[in-house]
Amino acid sequence: MALSRSARRTSRWLALATAVASAATIAAAPAATPGAPGVGDPYFPDLGNGGFDALHYDLGVSYHPDSGRLDGRTTLTARATQNLSAFDLDLQKLTVDAVHVNGRRAHFTRSGDELTVTPDFSLPKGQRFTVTVVYHGVPKPLSGPIVFGSDYGWMKTKDGVFVACEPNAASTWFPSSDHPSDKATYDIRIDAPKGLTGVSNGRLIASGEKHNRSWAHWRESRPMATYLATATIGKFDVRTGTTPGGTPIYVATDPTLPTGKVDVYGVTAAATDYWSQIFGPYPFEETGAVVDDMPQAGFSLEVQSKPVYSAVRSETTIVHELAHQWFGDSVSVRQWKDIWLNEGFASYAQWLWDEHKGTRTAHDAFRKAYASVPEGDDFWKVTVADPQRDTMFSDAVYRRGAMTLQALRERIGDKAFFKLLPAWTAAHRYGNASTSQFIALAEKISGKRLADLFNTWLYTDHRPALPGE
Repeated sequence: MALSRSARRTSRWLALATAVASAATIAAAPAATPGAPGVGDPYFPDLGNGGFDALHYDLGVSYHPDSGRLDGRTTLTARATQNLSAFDLDLQKLTVDAVHVNGRRAHFTRSGDELTVTPDFSLPKGQRFTVTVVYHGVPKPLSGPIVFGSDYGWMKTKDGVFVACEPNAASTWFPSSDHPSDKATYDIRIDAPKGLTGVSNGRLIASGEKHNRSWAHWRESRPMATYLATATIGKFDVRTGTTPGGTPIYVATDPTLPTGKVDVYGVTAAATDYWSQIFGPYPFEETGAVVDDMPQAGFSLEVQSKPVYSAVRSETTIVHELAHQWFGDSVSVRQWKDIWLNEGFASYAQWLWDEHKGTRTAHDAFRKAYASVPEGDDFWKVTVADPQRDTMFSDAVYRRGAMTLQALRERIGDKAFFKLLPAWTAAHRYGNASTSQFIALAEKISGKRLADLFNTWLYTDHRPALPGE
């Protein structure tokens, strides 16, 4: 259909106006800038990264125990949260061989533990992208006062490796946004010499042997903080099944360890089911344990779906680590200063377990713990709600954190308290939360003002008076 002269003139003016408006929009769009090198956590300012949100990690690790060498390939799928010209990943010491963004080779530089990636094109805000890093080296564990003075991270054993990374050691074995505020889902593929088993998070998708090597593909389909990822490798006896409540269970135990000390499989199954009644539905696809022979690591860790134990640990340790599946793993801290939300809750769970078993009440456990630490002891000088980096795993964070919860229970009563726990895990399932949010929810559910209680037990640096005294 032919247009009249007037219509053609109108069409040209509309086209010109559209072009001008588009140019103005483009001019107004913020320029692409580099993402921040960290999320600004006061304890670890450079951990995590700005400018993007991690969505999924596809990790491939090939380990050679004789030399200690790790060959890795990590593909991170992320979403840009700003117009992004460059971005950082956390990676400690390992050698980077190549980096690709959306399949195209990208420029990269290293500065300390930061890997800065500069693609040859900008990434618009909201766009999904992939970054693939190929790397190699001999991972080294971290050491220092943070984790009880013990080494932690990637720790070589007599037949493989024990991997337990809280709080900042995930980046010793894969490039990441290494902060719990940036969760993602995972596929983890482990390659090791034939005869060794690689155990990781979530469910085992496939495994086998080829060319005198063993391989295993694990998938964690629920969001996970980086420090909860593992790729523990060794000789293991594996037992699988389901808990009485129907949750799949996978327990791997070093065959050189004594098996009669504790029934790890049985306690894991029972605790998973009991906590599901008290804390809300089990948040992951599988429960379990990895029990290795690693005497140099004097700790266990609440690895998501399968806590790792450096020896056959006590029943109370097992129930503690399994409580973390709700408090720490599913509901993770927003900043590390809120660590009592992990450790105080898991320690309190030990008192609840004793109460469940008929050994003693949480009230009696509280009084005993309180009486065991005299006034003036350094224990009371730790501010539990902000314990500082080098004392974030101090005994006070665990036990005074547990005392806080029992003091709360005695203030608001059992009905409100046991309504609060599953409400908390439901409200922040697979997310992150803070102390202030917990206080707000406790006040909402109880209908009471609780600022004085939490100030007394979490924010003061002296021994509080017992409730009712």
